[in-house]
Amino acid sequence: MPVARRPTLSDVAQEVGVSAKTVSRVLNDDGPVSTETRERVMEAVQRLGFRPNLMARHMRLGKSDSAIGLVVPDMSNPFFATVVSGIESVTHGRGLTLLIGSSAQDAERERSLVGTFLARRVGALLMAPTPSADHGYLKAERSAGLPVVFLDRPGTGLTADSVLSSNRGGAREGVAHLIRHGHRRIGFIGDTPAALYTRRMRLRGYRDALAAAGLPYDKALVAGGHDAQAAAEETERLLALTDPPTALLAANNFASMGAVVGLARAGRKDVALVGFDDIPLAGVLEPALTVVAQDPAAMGAAAATIALSRLDGDRSRARSAEIPTRLIPRGSGELRPR
Repeated sequence: MPVARRPTLSDVAQEVGVSAKTVSRVLNDDGPVSTETRERVMEAVQRLGFRPNLMARHMRLGKSDSAIGLVVPDMSNPFFATVVSGIESVTHGRGLTLLIGSSAQDAERERSLVGTFLARRVGALLMAPTPSADHGYLKAERSAGLPVVFLDRPGTGLTADSVLSSNRGGAREGVAHLIRHGHRRIGFIGDTPAALYTRRMRLRGYRDALAAAGLPYDKALVAGGHDAQAAAEETERLLALTDPPTALLAANNFASMGAVVGLARAGRKDVALVGFDDIPLAGVLEPALTVVAQDPAAMGAAAATIALSRLDGDRSRARSAEIPTRLIPRGSGELRPR
């Protein structure tokens, strides 16, 4: 069987009996064409199912594509899925397409993906940056007017807009909540690597709350786990200490899921737990999970709004927006030490 192919501009021209340049004029509305010819061309376009190659046209004319590029570290993370919904809530009304790729927290992969987006001539670039990357390679594009907005974490080596959560303040509020319920030995389970911006800020908030209450900072109570399995193992390790914690701050959604598993494996229902970032089914756990909830949809919407303002001509200095968090008490963070 012959292999079907997509109809081309030349196919439309041959079907109508005109030049390819005439078809291009009709489609781009950029030259004199008779009403009769215009109608015949549009009928042929519909009949053949021809779709213009907008990317090729934009590149030929030196224009940006009607798309925005988004780089996230992990496609499977529900947090970033909600960020995407926030971005689309703003960009959809402008007729912009959102192109998404995952860096997998790898600096080389991130740069390659960004290069692909730039070759596509995206109108703006949004990214949750890889911690080990130096984003100085984007200086030329920024100088040429490309809007770049960092999400969730600031970039390195590049002055650009950023949209962040209230990481330090949220963690401080979560730990202070545990302290108010009588806890003095509070563990911290954060993401890895330790240099990750969100982990550093949330650890500072944890230490702020301890210091405000006159409690010592004990490195033995600080653990790291990048995924739920590692966080579960670290939870069990903390509980096995000679002087174990009576409460935990799980400093991201995967850490929260892992802590729940670790507590269940250990058969411990007396350890208080506050998670940073909400997780699915948090309200049906026993006890229900108390969280410091982020607003990823608002983060995405704020990042998209900044990018569009830059596209519309805003040339003010780079700015950082901080999206507030809120404490949601559900039961696990209100357990008192025995």
